[in-house]
Amino acid sequence: MSAEDQRCAAGFAFRSLPQKVFPSLEDRDIRERLLKWCMQDRITAQAFSFDQQFKPYQKDEFIMAFFNDPNVISSLKLLSASGQWTTLGSKVTKVEATVVPCTQISMAFFDRLYSEGVVRESGHIVKCYEDYYDGILIPDELRKALLVEDSDHYDLFSQLDRKEFLFCLFKHLCIGGTLCQFEDVVGPYLETTKALYKDLVSVQKNPETKEINVISTVFRVSAYNRINQVGRDQDHRVQPIIQHYPTN
Repeated sequence: MSAEDQRCAAGFAFRSLPQKVFPSLEDRDIRERLLKWCMQDRITAQAFSFDQQFKPYQKDEFIMAFFNDPNVISSLKLLSASGQWTTLGSKVTKVEATVVPCTQISMAFFDRLYSEGVVRESGHIVKCYEDYYDGILIPDELRKALLVEDSDHYDLFSQLDRKEFLFCLFKHLCIGGTLCQFEDVVGPYLETTKALYKDLVSVQKNPETKEINVISTVFRVSAYNRINQVGRDQDHRVQPIIQHYPTN
């Protein structure tokens, strides 16, 4: 077996990159918004490098190797049920991963909010009678369009649109945390979504067509480990989003 074959057989190896900076999470205005939205202490981003070229069919092997790598186990941050940050701490026994579509390259994706009466030309979000959906307060047409399937504006975004990473980020910010203070205008949500997206996604210009395309692969991951507690095994679930940056 060649040295290359031996290396591949050994699986992926990962290295933490603590020096990697995510400017959006260091920005003063964004930090103040996240605090207002009750998300400041509940969102983080980390970077890791890996030692082999990734191929799409290796998705499950890649992600299992990630969670069971010693460098990841000792440094990957997770938010506990009590709201405290901790590290993974142990290997996982099962992973479930789905690819999150990531094709959007422009915030024009959200222009339909203006043209269809969810947001006024001034940027102010149209209010509605307050209601609750799955325990979440719905005070305006924006959150209604994001969450309530029988709302007048839910179909502004197709099911494929709603799977897009850009949409997922935007929705996550708009809904916010338990004690979220909602914005009256859409600008802060769009600006924060754009900044986060720019930090997390890599793009590349096609030299022939001159078109700009996203070259990142994004996964939504559920990982499970088994920890013996009070004489019985229990599944513990973690759900980070893994951003893979292609090496080519």
